[in-house]
Amino acid sequence: MSDPGALLRRSDRPKVVITDYDFGDVDIEREILEGAGAQVVALQSKQESDLFSAARDCAAMINQYARIGGETIARMQNCEVIARYGVGVDIVDVEAATSRGILVTNVRDYCTEEVADHAISLWLALARKLPDYDRATHQGIWRWQSGKPIHRLRDRTMGIVSFGKIGQAIAMRAKPFGVRVIAFDPYLPADVAASHGAELVSKAELLRRSDYILMQAPMTPETRHFLSDAEFAAMKPGAILVNTGRGPTVDNKALYRALTEGHIAAAGLDDPEEEPAKRAKWSPDNNPIFTLPNVIVTPHAAYYSEESIKTARVTAATQVAKVLTRQQPDYPVNAEALVLSEQHRKENDAESIQ
Repeated sequence: MSDPGALLRRSDRPKVVITDYDFGDVDIEREILEGAGAQVVALQSKQESDLFSAARDCAAMINQYARIGGETIARMQNCEVIARYGVGVDIVDVEAATSRGILVTNVRDYCTEEVADHAISLWLALARKLPDYDRATHQGIWRWQSGKPIHRLRDRTMGIVSFGKIGQAIAMRAKPFGVRVIAFDPYLPADVAASHGAELVSKAELLRRSDYILMQAPMTPETRHFLSDAEFAAMKPGAILVNTGRGPTVDNKALYRALTEGHIAAAGLDDPEEEPAKRAKWSPDNNPIFTLPNVIVTPHAAYYSEESIKTARVTAATQVAKVLTRQQPDYPVNAEALVLSEQHRKENDAESIQ
């Protein structure tokens, strides 16, 4: 980051709290933030109450998996910015932050290539029955029938749920395999989808037509259990599901029923519904999905490469450094809402004076 010419005096060093991290260290963040005159306090919080004490005098918080909710934000007396290491801000109470005049930032476009590659990898592994063949050959069974039935990819239909940059990158990778691409995204114009080789359809049509469904949906109240019993019943028999979006968008109990009853063939999940990284204690014994041989689960790793991790860390810390040194951050989430909130406050103040 360039020298803003307004580094804070050492005696006024604002405290930046990193709520949790699994990178091994916070050296990257510390270098950026101490260079901007801040002090860094790194925690490993697994529940919101772990943040209450640190929240009181912090100037900023950066979180990876830990939730920064209303109870934490209510305790903040000096906080200026809350920064997410990733794209989604569902684990930050943005509304509460806005009401307290706190800016929220995120990190965008840092892992598009990685997530798209991961989604395609899960799809191909399941469509070509690689786990089945691998188990069989390790048991001394050398038969092509171990993966039966396998269907040709060409001329089958892939449905992508949420057709933003990652969904578009998935489509770009899938098209050379000869699949037809359809997409559900109520916020995207049809001509934008068409420009990326996809036909925009309704949710019902996507479920009905797709041989493969690739979920890339963000976590919102509307997308929780986007796929549940009714949706699985509406899918083609033998369909394959891949979810590299948020875990809770797929109802795991309903998915288990659909898989064990044989209605859908297989699933690849980058994160189960319970999102283990956000829990203090977790065991796969609590989720029967992990007992099924036709399910691949990866540990929320779709975003990972050495390059993407570094970008996320540098970007999140830089957003905080910019705010604390009175520069414009690159990726504000609630800047417009903050302006409206301030205008509303001023109007109310003016009315009370009158």
